[in-house]
Order: sequence, then C-alpha cells, then structure tokens
Amino acid sequence: MSDLPLHPDTIAVHAGRSDFGALGVHAAPIDLSSTNPLPDILHGGDSYESMANGGHPLPDGGNVYARLWNPTVARFEEALAELEHAEASVAFASGMAATTAAVLAHTTGAGKSHIVAVRPLYGGTDHLLASGLLGAEVTFCDEDAVAASIRPETGLVVLETPANPTLELADIAAVVAQAGDVPVMVDNTFATPLLQNPLDLGAAMSLHSATKYIGGHGDVIAGVIACSEETAAALRRVRAITGALLHPLGAYLLHRGLPTLPVRMQTQQAAARAIALRLKDNPAVLEVRYPEFDDTRGLIGRQMRGGGAMVAIRLAGGYAAAEAVTGAVRLFTHAVSLGGVDSLIQHPAALTHRPVAPEARPGADIVRLSIGLENVDDLIADLEQALVKAPAVATV
Repeated sequence: MSDLPLHPDTIAVHAGRSDFGALGVHAAPIDLSSTNPLPDILHGGDSYESMANGGHPLPDGGNVYARLWNPTVARFEEALAELEHAEASVAFASGMAATTAAVLAHTTGAGKSHIVAVRPLYGGTDHLLASGLLGAEVTFCDEDAVAASIRPETGLVVLETPANPTLELADIAAVVAQAGDVPVMVDNTFATPLLQNPLDLGAAMSLHSATKYIGGHGDVIAGVIACSEETAAALRRVRAITGALLHPLGAYLLHRGLPTLPVRMQTQQAAARAIALRLKDNPAVLEVRYPEFDDTRGLIGRQMRGGGAMVAIRLAGGYAAAEAVTGAVRLFTHAVSLGGVDSLIQHPAALTHRPVAPEARPGADIVRLSIGLENVDDLIADLEQALVKAPAVATV
C-alpha cells in the first residue's frame, strides 16, 4: 500500500484494495459465485488440494469453490491483517466459528489435547470450552495462574482483555511469558485493532467477533483471527473442512465499514468515558467498571490505547434494579451484542453468560452498556431517568 509507515486511520481506509487498480474499480466488488469454472482437471484439482489444506488458490487453477476461497472475503482478511500488524487473517461465519477453528487447529493431533482459559471470558466462549464438545480438556484459571496450569499436552491459552462483561484488564505480555511455547489467543473484540494489537505483545492470534465494532452496524455476523501465515494455513484448513467461511456479502459489509472504524471508536470511547465518570456519582450505582479506572498496572497506554466504549455498572438494588433499568431506558436498546452505532444495554448473567458455571458467572447486579454514536448528554439523561426507577436496596 505504501513504503512509508501509515497511521491506522489511513490503513483502515486503504487496506484490502491492492487489486482495485487491475480490476478498474473504486468501490469493492462482491463475488457471490458459489462455484467457479475450471481451466482443466489437472490445474483445477491442484488448486482445490491447495485450498483444502489451508493454502491459497493456484494462479492457473482458479478459485474452484466458495467454501474454500472467495476474493471478497480475502480482501477483508488482507485489510484486517494490516490493522492488526499480522501476516494474515482468516474470516469465519461467526466469532464462535473462529474460536472453534482455533481450538481444533491447536488441540487436534501432535499430542495436544488441553487448553488453559483465563476467566472471565465471553459467555459463548466459556460455554464452548466447558462443554467438552470439541474434545479438549480445559483448565480455567486466573491471569496469574497460567504458568501453573500449563501441561505438556497444552496446545492453546485463551485470554480476553478487556474481559466480557466485567471489563477487567489482563497483561497480555505477562500471560505470553507464562505460556512459554504455548500459543496465546487474545479475544480483542472490545478493544479492536485501533486500541490494542495483541500480536505486538507476543500473542499468536488476535480474535474478533467482527459482528461487533468491526461491523459496527448490527447487520452482519462474522469472526476473524489475525495471525501468522503458518497459523492462518491451519485455520483455513479447519474452515474448509467444517464449512465455516464467511459469506462474501458479510465480508463486503465488514470491509466497507473499516474506514469509519477509527472515527466510530474515537467518538464512542469519548462518550463512554463521560458516561462512566457521570455514573460514578449516581446513588443507584455501587460501582462503575471502565478500563481506565483502577488501572494500577498502567496497562492503558502501555498495552491499550484508551479505555474503549464499553461500561459495566453494579447496581445497589441488585437484580431487581437491573430489571427495572433495562426496562425503563428509552434510547438504549435492551439487547445482546455490542459495538454498533446505537447504544445497547443488557444483563449478562441472565443472557450472554447464562450458560457459564455459577462460580464464574457475573453478578446479578451487573448491567453492561455498549455506547453508540448518539449525543452523550442524551444518553446520560436516559440512564439517569431509568436509574431513578431502580430499587435502592437489593432484595433477596
């Protein structure tokens, strides 16, 4: 794209457009073909074999079949990899499909059958790992217990920071050091590549539920993992076998949304910080959790470039207050997910984290806020009028 170092804002606009000149287009094209003409049996077969085993289509063999490769998806992958300072990225039909592929790629064969997972995690990830569905044994632990949890058969360490939904920060470099030779996958969904780059801190993979901030408009389901080309090949092989490729229309929407990601994140982060500071003084709120607060290790600035756009609050009135507030808001939509242009509110313990083991489930008094692009004063007014309706004391 350029021989000179570029700012992430510029990369977000121009990445993934390297073939536009040859194609004679300015806006990204969408290739919706499910199958592709073959030049001949030999070359088409060679290209099929390459892609089925995690490689790229061969120049003289074609793309063959969309379960294996799609150029619209590949452009988005190229763009995301540039933003994450990675050699490659691999896009999937959902964040959970991406997580599944990472687990299978690192715990199938070669004597690897164990995962270390640092809690808290997104409820879907926690549920997947705890279920044993993928055949791997999992040790859940705190951040400082990773080294003690590693075994000879450990194939992967899973980490999320900021954590969902408590917004706790983990020291990525410290976890990588504890993991030793075991690859670390960081769920970077809350931070996005604009605020945090786990690969620069030694992680092997940076995972995103691209449904969230990367998509940004609540209209696409997707996952993506940024990593080395060697790891990408292993992930693409799992994707090809399991059929978890992202649909090209979803990839188009994600690629189209990347240029506004820096502007969205900057605005949403500023609003989230203002809301978090305002709620600190609200008598209905026991605690406000925001990554910039109580950052005793200095991870904001050293690891993460700002606190992001998520806020979690503990309510003095407990579950009854959470029920009242989520039902009383007018601008915030009571819904799961996050990272869109409109603000959302949800109760993790009852929804996204309901399948999580009781000892790891967030408290019933916690409500999670995803801050959108509305006027911040309007959002504060909406929360304050809803908090007035909350019981002041928790009831059993």
